[in-house]
Amino acid sequence: MATEQILSDLPIPPGELLAETIEAASLSQAELARRMGRPAQAINEIVRGTKEITAETAIQLERVLGIPAHIWLGLEAEFQHTKARREDRRRLQAEAKLADRFPCRAMRRLGWLKKTKDRVSEVEALLDFFGVGTLGAIADAEGAAYRLSRSRPAQPEALAAWLRKGALEAQRVKTEPFNEQRLTDLLPELRSLTRAGPDVFEPTVKRELAACGVALVLLPHLPKTRAHGAMRWIAPEKVLVQLSLRGKWADIFWFTLFHELGHVLRHGRRDVFIEWLAGGDQDDREREADAFAADALIPQPAYDAFLRRCPVLAAAAVVTFADQQSVAPGIVVGRLQHDRKLDHSDLNRLRVRYEWVAKAEK
Repeated sequence: MATEQILSDLPIPPGELLAETIEAASLSQAELARRMGRPAQAINEIVRGTKEITAETAIQLERVLGIPAHIWLGLEAEFQHTKARREDRRRLQAEAKLADRFPCRAMRRLGWLKKTKDRVSEVEALLDFFGVGTLGAIADAEGAAYRLSRSRPAQPEALAAWLRKGALEAQRVKTEPFNEQRLTDLLPELRSLTRAGPDVFEPTVKRELAACGVALVLLPHLPKTRAHGAMRWIAPEKVLVQLSLRGKWADIFWFTLFHELGHVLRHGRRDVFIEWLAGGDQDDREREADAFAADALIPQPAYDAFLRRCPVLAAAAVVTFADQQSVAPGIVVGRLQHDRKLDHSDLNRLRVRYEWVAKAEK
């Protein structure tokens, strides 16, 4: 017949059983101490719960009282575990206010956090998500998010959560060792995939980038991150490119992807690069990544020739040029709007939105 284990959240010291046992055996603490060859004070401290039962003590108790050593050790382990859990809960209660800084509601809606019944459980869920022992350690574990948010309009806790989710997803992506030449050779194929829909290009792009050592992770935008994408090395031969698809415009998605690949091919492995929603000052590496993306999608000489050839930027001319460059027409429109050759409302019918992203964000 199976026995049920009864667990209590009240720490019961094994000394209580010891006191009952020696009383039932008509022994005093002093007599038990003499039989065990231990100081009477040590027995008294065990009875009062201020001294732990060691393996040696448990064996001595077994010999004198007949109760197996593993029983004493089990009681001691459960006592210490329960005490630690109670102390941990008090600490989590003290950290509950820190949890307010994280976008827990949005994370639960996206399935990143499990549903919780109280504030302490919410803190525990955050600790599990970030893989840390205290919320205060997240700033060190996800240091890039906190460092980069100082000069940007992003909430560091939200950005840390978004980056952490990207890293967790990237761990599941199997990649070949990073191959710079293979990635460089892949760029024309990636450009031609801008003409396909997400159901076609997504698995292809992920597979081809993985063969180059790049884990591509697509995540819904997390409120207050204000980030389009990010790039960072997560292993010596594995790089993570993470896109939020904020805004859902196809041309922004592809420009951001090529921008991050520009960082992969042009810049070092120690830094974390984030493509921000807000503009503002950019350092030389960001400008270089922008130029890389623009030229990889629409080579500059061809773009300049198109502008000279077509002073009137009609839809038909844009579509023809896009066909010649094996790129989606919306990419050309986005480039022309960015360069102020078109108003931001012009030819938007040629731009595409990825509605499947909207579904992921609900």
